[in-house]
Amino acid sequence: MTPLRYLQSYPVTLQDKVRELIAQERLGEHLAKRYPERHAVQNDRALYAYTMDIKQQHLKNAPGIDKVLYDSKLDVVGHALGLHTAISRVQGNRLKAKKEIRVAALFKAAAPEFLQMIVVHELAHLKEHDHNKAFYQLCEYMLPEYHQREFDLRMYLTWRDLPASKKTETEDRHG
Repeated sequence: MTPLRYLQSYPVTLQDKVRELIAQERLGEHLAKRYPERHAVQNDRALYAYTMDIKQQHLKNAPGIDKVLYDSKLDVVGHALGLHTAISRVQGNRLKAKKEIRVAALFKAAAPEFLQMIVVHELAHLKEHDHNKAFYQLCEYMLPEYHQREFDLRMYLTWRDLPASKKTETEDRHG
């Protein structure tokens, strides 16, 4: 049985369905049908504006964000698809924290739904630091289909990790 590292916490029945799609070399096709578009948010300035729009819509009273950028150093293997950090700096006699959101650069070429899910996830950390019930409730508030998108994103990451022999030419162009 092939281990599915991005899907390990999901029920075996779901993992088996994904394994079946992989065995039939249809996982990329399945994802391409569900998510045929690619977003146009291609630089840090556009990503900042995109993130601030979502924040303004759902988290008006949350702390401000100083920087939002794509980061080519974020490691999907370490399960970091995005990162929310507060960098503390001394300014005079005060300590100031700058809040940053970094999104893995691989999402420049992803479906808009996946980028939205990552941004919502990182914005939720402005209010809830831990991945607890309140955190996921906030994610669902901002994006009602959050859990489905997270699962589909994990399928996308699984597909990306497949050897070329398990992908068809059509899947490669659309996945």
